[in-house]
Amino acid sequence: MTLLARLKSSTASAGRLAVGVALGVSLAAALLAGAPRAFAQEAAHTHDHAAIVPAVGEGPALWSISDEDSTIYLFGTVHVLRPNTPWGSAKVDAAFDAADNVIFEISNPDDQAALMPLIQQHGVSPQRPLSSLLTAEEFADLDAAARTIGGTGAGFDAMRPWLAGLMLSVAPLTKAGYDPKSGVELILKHRAEDAGKPVTGLETIATQVEILAGLSEETQLAFLRSTLKDFDEATTELDTLVQAWASGDVDTIDRVGVQDMRAESREVYDALLVRRNTNWADQIQTLLEGSGTTFIAVGSAHLAGDDSVQEILERRGVEVVRR
Repeated sequence: MTLLARLKSSTASAGRLAVGVALGVSLAAALLAGAPRAFAQEAAHTHDHAAIVPAVGEGPALWSISDEDSTIYLFGTVHVLRPNTPWGSAKVDAAFDAADNVIFEISNPDDQAALMPLIQQHGVSPQRPLSSLLTAEEFADLDAAARTIGGTGAGFDAMRPWLAGLMLSVAPLTKAGYDPKSGVELILKHRAEDAGKPVTGLETIATQVEILAGLSEETQLAFLRSTLKDFDEATTELDTLVQAWASGDVDTIDRVGVQDMRAESREVYDALLVRRNTNWADQIQTLLEGSGTTFIAVGSAHLAGDDSVQEILERRGVEVVRR
């Protein structure tokens, strides 16, 4: 979802933004879930406990890491999906059911009460309004895009560029039927809670906000401008990525969801993937020192490519097996 990148002027750039929203940070789904009512109504199949449609074929990729007394499953996710996306599989069900506990990127992707104070702290900058950073034409485009989700340019003016870009990049997804309540984490979280499994996070929602807010203003503005440029055509590559994810095609996720990000902005790639993947690999090695079975579900971009969690672990001598 190649998010917040220094994107080139091409028809693919909006698709890369959408891919970033789906695979990069679960914060995107949290923002989408808290969007204005007019925005949220575009997702026609909103419901509290979305059903999982069985996958065609083997379904999404799953990996495991084991030692004498512990097993850790790694499952790549998409943070927002259409409700009818087929991705359920017996192997994932078996791994999930066997787990003693479940770990996501963040434990509370649906917690608007936790998110809103962070947005106020890191996402708003009245002293540098967007109208002073964009051209008059760009601000008019922002106003037009904001009105499609029940807002206005004036309402967005105090936002920092990363927040405005992220809010507007998820808007076309709901128009295309994508729904955060159909995202993998929320579905699995409900299942874990129903089964009495403890749910924790590899990081906090504050961490994710701070990562995005810490990007240079230049990169934030490049992301926002790209979002505005191709606002009406943002789902093509996301659809490709979702199809690849649902069929376990990790090579395509790497090519479109990871390599594009690295090529467009090393700053974003390092912040969004490399440093977080390294931190998560550290946590997984700590888990291996204990015992029991753990199911970890994170965005699919983190489990694809040369700097994936699995590759980092393999370089450290930890064997990771695809199931």
